[in-house]
Amino acid sequence: MTAETAYHGDMGRQFALQATDSVYNAHTDRPAMLRLAGDVSGLHVLDVGCGAGHYAAELLRLGAVRVVGVEGSETLLQAARERLGDRVVLRRHDLEEPLDFLEDQSFDLAVMALVYHHIDARGQLLAELRRVLRPGGKLLVSTTHPTGDWAYFGGSYFAEERVRLPFGDGFALSYVRMTLETFLGELLGAGFALEELTEPRAEPESRPLDPRRYDKTQRQPHFLAVRLRRP
Repeated sequence: MTAETAYHGDMGRQFALQATDSVYNAHTDRPAMLRLAGDVSGLHVLDVGCGAGHYAAELLRLGAVRVVGVEGSETLLQAARERLGDRVVLRRHDLEEPLDFLEDQSFDLAVMALVYHHIDARGQLLAELRRVLRPGGKLLVSTTHPTGDWAYFGGSYFAEERVRLPFGDGFALSYVRMTLETFLGELLGAGFALEELTEPRAEPESRPLDPRRYDKTQRQPHFLAVRLRRP
């Protein structure tokens, strides 16, 4: 996350706990992103907006040899350190700023899970990710689903504005609501080639955890996830 929109303090602690086993994070977005990643054995991976380290832990388990996590919240980085120990290089960094501490063409895969819609300088971030990925490298991006946002916030589907979504005990997530045309247009315009798009639904084993949210994911889209290739 960025310095402004990162989940700090109590909000970060609540998010780290929820992301561990929530229907939306742990059982909808995360398995979809890992399926898109495919075989990561031997890969060097950049986890952009790594949060509490849940995706990094899974990528290591699946065989990635090097994972670097970048995150704007010290609260979430502390949770990631507790989860990962010294197995991952973790760095606090505002994603509105260039990734100038990373070398050109140094990663095979970049994962950006539910982060993109928080960023204002998205063009700059995509250019930086293209720079640090090797030719043929993959970029995975998940975001809130445009029609899911439309169903929740109402108004015009074509409204592109920063919105606030209630979260936890009195907190709110701040992010940019955008159309599918804008989301894909930005990614393709940055020079990436689209390989696969998915609209994930919660995994069946999560239904007993939260039947209401599980059933909701089966009826309306919450997230959108894509795999892209750097030519």
